[in-house]
Amino acid sequence: MSKLSDFFSRELPRINATLEQELAQLNPLVKEVGEHILLSGGKRLRPMLTILTARCLGYQDQDIYPLACSLEFLHSATLIHDDILDSADTRRGQTACHLAFGLHRTVLAGDALLALANLIVARYDIPAMNYCVAQAIMRTATGEVEEIAQIRCPKPDRAAYLEIIKGKTADLIRAACSCGAMLARTDQETLEYADSFGLNVGMAFQLVDDALDYAAEHELLGKPLGGDLREGKITLPLILYLQTLQEDQQGKLLHKMAHDDLSDPEMKRIISEIQEMGLDKKVREEAGEYLQLAGQALVSFPETPEKLLLQEIVEVVRSRKF
Repeated sequence: MSKLSDFFSRELPRINATLEQELAQLNPLVKEVGEHILLSGGKRLRPMLTILTARCLGYQDQDIYPLACSLEFLHSATLIHDDILDSADTRRGQTACHLAFGLHRTVLAGDALLALANLIVARYDIPAMNYCVAQAIMRTATGEVEEIAQIRCPKPDRAAYLEIIKGKTADLIRAACSCGAMLARTDQETLEYADSFGLNVGMAFQLVDDALDYAAEHELLGKPLGGDLREGKITLPLILYLQTLQEDQQGKLLHKMAHDDLSDPEMKRIISEIQEMGLDKKVREEAGEYLQLAGQALVSFPETPEKLLLQEIVEVVRSRKF
């Protein structure tokens, strides 16, 4: 077992216990929905990053766990809303919340988790932390709105795509690291490095995720391919593919995507061609550039065991297969 796996194994029970304890504050109607998504698994990457960053920068108090879990509540709220928007059937191998509990209860549960996260952060009485989390929520919502706009009017716009994944994924991971640094009362320069580390890990994490959606090795693990394509989402592998097409071919494909008119054979052909061109691997290479920036941000961190674990997280994101 690696040191990072050992750390996750030690911390996970305390994180899950804190999640349950905080969820107990909610009305039973929404508490049950929250438990459904929160206690069904998950990587717990965001709370782990909060804990590791704070400890790396010298914070050792045990009151860190609610703060760390607030980031998981925020993440879970976005997953609930994502599943509603995507009409998803499952999440983490079980029935999606809106199908298990109904749309009304599920929307309210997402709102309750957002409110609970904000309440927890406010307990620490660090105004900059409140602003950081509020900004992350706003950016996440903006990313979701921009993604919907892209689905309705798809175009191979790399800059727009990067802004979407920054809002959807990277800003919340950045907030996890920044909150840990703020709790440690670090200096402004180190706080900016923590912010940079989280942002770049988050960008890379989503890029790898989008690459995996088209990767042949992902299919060998029994994972379905092309989910983004079926949902009409323009991610970087598809953007790179569109750039290889003639203008009229590109226009026809985008028109079909906008009208949800791609047949299964067409989607399978596109996925196959993306694999043959190695475009999913190209996206992973771009993720590596963000991870290089994340590694550079860590240089200024104190030489602690937690710094080594943060460096290991960089490598885990780089090599992840699922």
